[in-house]
Amino acid sequence: MLLAVWSTLYLGGAALAADAADVVKVYVVRTAEQNGGTPDSLALIAARTLGDGNRAGEIFDLNRGRAQADGTALTNPGDLRPGWILRLPEDANGPDVQLAQESGGDGAAQPDGAASTAPDGAGTQPFVQGSQPPTQASNTIVLPLPAVLAGLGAFLLALLTAAIVARQQVRRLFAAMARAIRRLGDPVRRARRLRFRTSLAAAFAGDGESLRTAHGAVAELTGRKGHAVHAVSVDDAGVTAWVATADAPPAPWQDLGEARWRRPAGAFAPPTQPAYGTGSQLPSPSLVAVGVDEQGGKVFVDLSRLDGVLSVTGDPGVARDVVQGLLAEVARSKPAVPVAVLQTTGGPAVALPGTMRRIERFDPRPAGAPATAREAGTLRAAARLHPLEALLVASGTPTAQEAADLLALCGPGGAGWTALVCGDAQGAHWRWWAAPDGSVEIPLLRLTVTVPA
Repeated sequence: MLLAVWSTLYLGGAALAADAADVVKVYVVRTAEQNGGTPDSLALIAARTLGDGNRAGEIFDLNRGRAQADGTALTNPGDLRPGWILRLPEDANGPDVQLAQESGGDGAAQPDGAASTAPDGAGTQPFVQGSQPPTQASNTIVLPLPAVLAGLGAFLLALLTAAIVARQQVRRLFAAMARAIRRLGDPVRRARRLRFRTSLAAAFAGDGESLRTAHGAVAELTGRKGHAVHAVSVDDAGVTAWVATADAPPAPWQDLGEARWRRPAGAFAPPTQPAYGTGSQLPSPSLVAVGVDEQGGKVFVDLSRLDGVLSVTGDPGVARDVVQGLLAEVARSKPAVPVAVLQTTGGPAVALPGTMRRIERFDPRPAGAPATAREAGTLRAAARLHPLEALLVASGTPTAQEAADLLALCGPGGAGWTALVCGDAQGAHWRWWAAPDGSVEIPLLRLTVTVPA
């Protein structure tokens, strides 16, 4: 009799706790159009819902292998599909956080609500737009004890029931303590991160070997079949190149997928004076160091492949660091390139290197340069060289007229200028997103780097 009563109370308490735990916080992956032209990524989602882009790994761990409504599942942190529903940590908050109810045996979370606003082809998961996180429910369960339960049996059953109910409270308490401890260490981590970013500028300035290796890789791939190389990462184990072709890589290069080729270290010796295709009319690349990737490799981007305009959005201070770092690299490698400043409002001040030749006046609409914008396409659609002849720096988001002037001067058919914009430039093909911790996402390359401070 005592065992039967205990089983009933235990199962009832566990069911109540499970019902309370079924309500979770989720995020519906946006399309690029819904996201201002930038594809959603785990780092962007973590920054918006958790206040820290570095917590993207927590979201990936919560959703790894979870079945989605379209029959697919998240297996690659860089492969997100619009309409997917991603579970978030308990401390997620903000207007993009929604409530969901666990459904089915696969553990997939379905947001509450009736109407679906997911994009076409992304499944039919209903959800409520802008739902707020739930308030903490009461964890005290009052269980009426049968009259037949008395004495020691009642006392033992009360202890067991309290232990079941308190388990969830203890778990939440420890989670809150862990978050508090983490917040206490945030100043130390930020200071350590800033010291690391500060050291990167000096490391890039004194590392000519990595730059020569990057030039050698570009020269080899460009000289063989004219493959367009947008960026190169150089580390101790080898070289990774982001190419604009669907061809198979030439040996000993290996195809890593997502338009990336890899060549192990020691498989070739980069030429001291790289030749970019005998008899070719293609200009030499304008490789500049951007930062280091997650594997510690130094990443070099070819500014001549930017299609004229680079827009850096996100944290204004980090966006300014990106542009100033690129200017410093150009000043070292191509000191003769002139630079002009487009005065805008609301952006961070950008300091030009003292060695650069500054132009005080420029014609935003040179003769024969049409002021037309081109639709942003894929990486393979941007395989045209745009020689680095002059730089235009804009701090802040340009107005519609200023954006039209930028495209007239720097876009296809323009005067051959390259624009670096600390803000959202309409029509820009290359769009980078800067996080407060100094990491920068390059969506077109599916790459995240840490930039110098």
